[in-house]
Amino acid sequence: MSQQQPFPPLPAFSDRERIVRARAAFERLKTRHSCRAFADTPVPREVIEYAIRAAGTAPSGANHQPWHFAAIASGETKRAIREAAEAEERRFYGEDGERPKASGEWLNALAPIGTNAAKPFLETAPWLIACFAQRTGGIAEDGQTQNYYVTESVGIACGMLIATLHEAGLATLTHTPSPMAFLREICRRPANEKPLMIVVVGHPAPGATVPEHALAKKPLEQISSWF
Repeated sequence: MSQQQPFPPLPAFSDRERIVRARAAFERLKTRHSCRAFADTPVPREVIEYAIRAAGTAPSGANHQPWHFAAIASGETKRAIREAAEAEERRFYGEDGERPKASGEWLNALAPIGTNAAKPFLETAPWLIACFAQRTGGIAEDGQTQNYYVTESVGIACGMLIATLHEAGLATLTHTPSPMAFLREICRRPANEKPLMIVVVGHPAPGATVPEHALAKKPLEQISSWF
């Protein structure tokens, strides 16, 4: 059995203070929206470093921390990602002259958001963070030890990454071209890692908008049950 350490002390807030702080966090996070029009305004690398550090504190199966975050600022690399992503997106939307890979139901669900195969933000935004899920590797990253609850663990880490970037006053977008195998090659990641998403990071472009459809959020009564 491994040695145990005392649980780190938590702030001694009153119940009222906890409610106030929880509400304040909600009020900040509810202003987060996906951005699809980015300015090329630089963002310090240190901001990205701290956001990735925050993501790295996420809980994970057996504490194997089965994630890798490739932070990309190189214009050449961003261009390669955009070209590869748009090629997949043209197939997805049927903009390559072939039958769309996406079902009609899926395309109808996307219609209110107004997305298409063009992804200029992949080149314009100052940072892309390619998030990889490690199927094997363990905490030593030996490439062989089995990891557990990989998708769940990396999903939580990505949520913490996005929340930290929002707290830093930056806009984000989760981009998930399908398939994403090209990311492994471009980012030179091993075969045991599965690309999960690209988090686009930067400042919104002047005139950036949010689709009205995206502003509608389910109320508490619809997303929770109390027993």
